[in-house]
Amino acid sequence: MFYRDEKLALFIDGSNLYAAAKSLGFDIDYKLLRQEFMRRGKMVRAFYYTALLENDEYSPIRPLVDWLHYNGFTMVTKPAKEFTDSMGRRKIKGNMDIELAVDAMELAPHVDHIVIFSGDGDFRPLIESLQRRGVRVSIVSTIRSQPPMIADELRRQCDNFIELDELRDVIGRPPREPRPAPAPELSDEEE
Repeated sequence: MFYRDEKLALFIDGSNLYAAAKSLGFDIDYKLLRQEFMRRGKMVRAFYYTALLENDEYSPIRPLVDWLHYNGFTMVTKPAKEFTDSMGRRKIKGNMDIELAVDAMELAPHVDHIVIFSGDGDFRPLIESLQRRGVRVSIVSTIRSQPPMIADELRRQCDNFIELDELRDVIGRPPREPRPAPAPELSDEEE
């Protein structure tokens, strides 16, 4: 479903792709992901969307965001909103759907094919609109997890569905293990 001479753009819903890969038991190697799709066509842009929780001392996603920014991805971020639900639990919200949709519509006249890394059914009207403009749309997500990470209406609307699990050998790496705590050093007296 890819033609080497077509101009393509990637739109990565960061939290959605992370959850899909995690459900399949692997991490994404974004350098390999970018290389794979550059091989499939003429990459115009690779967007990555994520909300950042910036009020803490350290945001665990910050190293990834910085690495992607320095390695050819167009980063689209916004502050996540933190709130307490009715049960008193701390919740974090950071939906990037509108930003992704606006960017895809703006870029549509300049590309032949858009690849969206998300299974969110809210993107079905976007895909329909892009297709009316003559842009082919592929979706990367998974049906192999329980529950499946792609909405049925999204899978039916797109031109091409790419099962994330089938890309595992090309763009995946084993999940990182938490680093073990260093062993305490013994002083000469304790030995």
